[in-house]
Parts: sequence; structure tokens; C-alpha cells
Amino acid sequence: MKPKIAIVGASGYSGEELVRILLHHPQVELAVVTSRQYAGQTVAQIFPKFANHPLAKTLRFTEPKADALAQAAQIVFLALPHGVAAEYAAPLLELGCKVIDLSADFRLKSAAVYKDFYAHDHPAPDLLKKSVYGLTEIHRSEIKKAALIASPGCYPTSILLPTLPLLKAGLIKSTGIIADSMSGVSGAGRKAELDYLFVECNESLRPYGVPKHRHLSEIEEQLSLAAKTDVVIQFTPHLVPVNRGILTTLYLAPEHHFGSPAEMSALQEQVTKCYQTAYGQESFVRLLEGKSLPDTKNVVGTNTIEIAWRLDPRTGRLIVMSAIDNIAKGASGQAVQSMNVLCGFEETTGLV
Repeated sequence: MKPKIAIVGASGYSGEELVRILLHHPQVELAVVTSRQYAGQTVAQIFPKFANHPLAKTLRFTEPKADALAQAAQIVFLALPHGVAAEYAAPLLELGCKVIDLSADFRLKSAAVYKDFYAHDHPAPDLLKKSVYGLTEIHRSEIKKAALIASPGCYPTSILLPTLPLLKAGLIKSTGIIADSMSGVSGAGRKAELDYLFVECNESLRPYGVPKHRHLSEIEEQLSLAAKTDVVIQFTPHLVPVNRGILTTLYLAPEHHFGSPAEMSALQEQVTKCYQTAYGQESFVRLLEGKSLPDTKNVVGTNTIEIAWRLDPRTGRLIVMSAIDNIAKGASGQAVQSMNVLCGFEETTGLV
């Protein structure tokens, strides 16, 4: 019997992407979609693009109630704002559901750090130790046994996947890491705010969240775990006038100097081998070779991350670049990838 799936908060951008993927997923049944705003209306009415799918014509949005969700589904995706998701996660877990949370509520292990970055007390601090960080390529074995999966943020995905293997291998220093990222406007969510209106965003580029973007908390925690020491990085996000996609450039200090051509060649070989060992067999990591560099047009609509790297002999730095779709690999696609692992499905099911 196919597992039944519920999506709480199915009318936002991440929720809509979950609906798209799960409607066509061959191994599960999308049983519940919730939205207070659209309760009573069908998926086809709210998302006409899905109208040709038979289920979209009959599946109706409902009010989100934990008891009803637990009766109708075994796995529940929470596509809700931080602070709200935790209010549903606790009762759903008690009722026996598996929960995959796309908010920031369970990405951290420290309630104090959560309060520092999110400016309010954590709604369910006892669950923080039970959650598994859903970066599948890194935490696959833990995800298989998890009841509560905290799906990573979009910026952290674009930063952590390129950085963690290098840090674990001792190829880069844990200090002086700089990350510049550019994100499409959908990263702000489906909401009516002045900063994200078309005329405010179009033909405009701007940084925001400087110097302490909320995603820094989970980025630094995961880097610190890998480095086995406290890691602090410089991170500057930018809003760019595209719908979807994130492009990140990382400036990293190699652990060893590469002044001569021979040293540079050796380090290049080490970095290449490190990435091939970590991701050579990964279905959703594309390691670029030759002159190719990441490009959001090649990943939008997919669950793939592109990664490329260059050594700069003038500055002595390793430059690593990545591109993802912030709604897919940075949110809903990655969450479904975790679900596939959790359920024992082929990891690419429904995602290619």
C-alpha cells in the first residue's frame, strides 16, 4: 500500500512545488492539502496548471488540524513559516506521523541559538535533539531512521554542499570563509510586501539581511560539526530580479599554500578527488569540469546542484561556486528526496 501524504501550507511556493512533485510521484498518494485561505476549493481551482491531473480535480484544500491529518496520512510535510510549524510537529509526532518540516524550526540543536536568530523562544525545544538535518547527501543514514526531518534552507544548501567535504578532508581552513549568494524573489515566499513587488524588484539588485541573516545559524552549526570547532563565516545574501534560483560564490582559504605550479596542481587534484569521492555517485550533484561554471538556468525546475571550483594563485584562495533552484533543491525537491530515503524508495523517484 502506498504511503499517504499530507502537505500543511500547500498554497505557498514551496507547498505548490510539493503538490507538483507528489501528484506525479509513483510511490505515494497525496491525500491531504491544507490552506486556511483556500479551504473547500480544489487543487485545480487554485493551481490550474495541475488541472489535467485527475486527483487535482477532486482533492480539496482543508483546514489544518493535527488529528485529521494523522488519521489521513502517515507522512506530513510542513510548508509553514518558522514558529508555526513547530505547533503542528509536536502533536503529529505524538500521533505517530513522520514529519518533514520545511521551516527553520528544527534545523538547530540549540534553543538559545534559535532565539538569538529568530527573536522568539522555540515553541518545542524538546524536539530539537530528535530532529535530523535533512541534507540528504550528508545525513542519509540518519534520515533513514528519522521521525522528524528538518529540511535545510535554500542558502545553506548552496553553501554547505560545496563546503562540507573540503572541511571534513582538511583541505580548507575553518576561518575566513566568505559566502556571497544571489537569490530569486520566490525565496521570500508568497506574500504581499512592498520590497517584493514587481516594480520594486525588477531591474534592481540589492543585498539584505546584513550582517546576520537567519540562515547563518544553521550554516555555522553544520560547518562547526564538520570542523569539530566553532566556525563563523561572512555571509551576504542578495535579491536579484529572477523568479527562481540561487547562485553562491564561496571564498575559501586552503589549509596549505600553493605558491608554485606544482603545489597548485597538487591542490587542484586533491580538491577534485575530494569532490568526486563525496559526490561522484550522487544523482543530484553535478560536478562541472573544464571551463563550465554554475548557471541557474541549468538547475531551475530540478533537484540538482551544480558545483565548480577554481584556484586563484594571486590571492591564494580557493573559489567554489554553486547553483540550485531555491524552491526545488533548496526546499521541496530536497524534502521529497529525504522522504524517498525515509521510505526506502529509489532516491530519484518523482524527482527526475
